[in-house]
Amino acid sequence: MTQSAPSSAPIDVSMIDRIVDAALRGAIRTALALPYARRVAFMGAIARGVAGPVAGYRARALSNLASIHPDWPEARRRVIARDVLDNFGRTLIENYSWREFGARLAQTPIEGGGLPHLEAARAEGRPVIFVTGHFGNHEAPRHALTGRGYQIGGLYRPANNPLVNAHYASTMTDVSGPVFPKGRKGTMGFVRHIAAGGMATILFDLHARDGVPIPFLGRPALTATTAADLALRYDALLVPYWGIRQPDGLSFQIVVEEPIPPSSPRAMMEDATRRLEIRVTAHPEQWFWVHRRWKGVGSQ
Repeated sequence: MTQSAPSSAPIDVSMIDRIVDAALRGAIRTALALPYARRVAFMGAIARGVAGPVAGYRARALSNLASIHPDWPEARRRVIARDVLDNFGRTLIENYSWREFGARLAQTPIEGGGLPHLEAARAEGRPVIFVTGHFGNHEAPRHALTGRGYQIGGLYRPANNPLVNAHYASTMTDVSGPVFPKGRKGTMGFVRHIAAGGMATILFDLHARDGVPIPFLGRPALTATTAADLALRYDALLVPYWGIRQPDGLSFQIVVEEPIPPSSPRAMMEDATRRLEIRVTAHPEQWFWVHRRWKGVGSQ
């Protein structure tokens, strides 16, 4: 796999960064010593019972839920927030357990109308940009397709804590295809990958300071048009896909949707947002309500 050479520049980290990283590494080491099913359940429990509340994630999820769903009973919002943290913890350790996770997904059926389009694109050498969100486990579709011979890279936003980012990024680079950190150098690498006919993923549901306001769950959210811009520039398919966690907490429904038709970048990202809304409405506990998604264009 192609990866950039590590920088020799010193990493500027705070004492808080070091404490958080040490705690996370300890939890991950403990979890990885457990059998897979117990490991995933353990990290879900740690996230919902300890890490999420201490980090302020539960409070932020409750605030976002109250803002978007003021009509919901508080008890329901609390259950959703708890389950959001549980899903976060499970997703985290699944991605650190990428070999076992990928093996479990290799035989998972792929649903939706997008697979024939992917097969045609691969045969033609046509690039594909997958779009998804912080929903279910966003790496699950990539694993499922990798098990079928696809090479899928990605563009990701580095974690704020550089120590955490150093080891979490490896969970993505080791899976399939090159991944690129968001930023000038990383984006240029991502563009070259797409221009050469590659396949890669963009998570589009984070606040984008320079994005366009697109309604999401009833409120405008600044949304990057990068995925659509690149799809139009390089004649790439723009394909939403999802890894939907099942009631057992371990297995997934993998859905690869029909490509988004080419039009204007804004209209294409409005289509992608509507498709994400459908998933979040059906499974609100699987979207990461912790993000400051509506920052800058509405109350947060």
